[in-house]
Amino acid sequence: MSDSRPHLLFSFGTLMDPKVQKALFGQVVPSRPASLAGYATRPLKITDPDVIAASGLDVHLILERKLGGVVEGAVLHLTDRELAAADAYEVDDYTRRRVVLSSGESAWAYLDANPLRPAARIVIVGDSIAYGRCDPQGGWAARLAAAHIAENETAHRVFNLTIPGSTLAGVSEQTPALLAPRLPDTILLAAGINDSAVPLSTPDADGLVNLTDGLAALAATAHAHNARLVVLGPVWLDEERTGDYEGLRFTENRALALRESLRTWCEDNHIDFVDMWEPLRKKPDLLTDGIHPTPAGHQALYQHLAAGRRTEGSA
Repeated sequence: MSDSRPHLLFSFGTLMDPKVQKALFGQVVPSRPASLAGYATRPLKITDPDVIAASGLDVHLILERKLGGVVEGAVLHLTDRELAAADAYEVDDYTRRRVVLSSGESAWAYLDANPLRPAARIVIVGDSIAYGRCDPQGGWAARLAAAHIAENETAHRVFNLTIPGSTLAGVSEQTPALLAPRLPDTILLAAGINDSAVPLSTPDADGLVNLTDGLAALAATAHAHNARLVVLGPVWLDEERTGDYEGLRFTENRALALRESLRTWCEDNHIDFVDMWEPLRKKPDLLTDGIHPTPAGHQALYQHLAAGRRTEGSA
């Protein structure tokens, strides 16, 4: 295949239709049969009149995770311009992410824009906040697990592998060996606040400098398991109450720098980013020590995540 068509896009719906391809790309593009393991499809109601006009359908398909499932489709070979046209065609319910085809090839695919809605087997990695420290009920992660498993006790699983005190570098080193027996399709990364802290013993050290190394390693690990990496941003912290915490100094400015670094890296690398800052912002009563949420704070964080799982018009 010519270098002028550098992008592989897995299509399982209307993009395989020659009529749609001619409308979007001006021609029928090179393609070949392909399949995607670990997925199934469900219908999605479409309301965008331009998309309906191009496809002739007001119900499209969207992917969801299913252990043992296989979706048949085709790999399209696209130019930069054609990939941009495909992005513009897909409605806001979809987002473009990397998947591993049954052949072992890496390709783009349009997935549910809400990364938790199609998930089945979720692994959570991160630090003491995701671990649920200061909350006897297990924090937002335990609430998410209870709700997720209740939706489908047969197929849904949540594994909380968080370790208090973890940095992104530590998580990226520890995670690969833990994933295989859990068969994850979605990895929630909730770490980084410890990277933003300034060690009192070495105040010139900057854990944010090498932040992207850990993120890149975790993204590669997730992709190797055909799992979707979802990066959760830091929660708001009350700098007036954190003080010098276990030899570390936490500040709001550093947490904001972490938040922006994570968001930018995710945007640049087509990785999902969920902003966790707002639910607790300027609500010091929802933090026990300025850093760790109270049970009510964890409930607010869980509700923030859960609200994102519901989208009008989904089937």
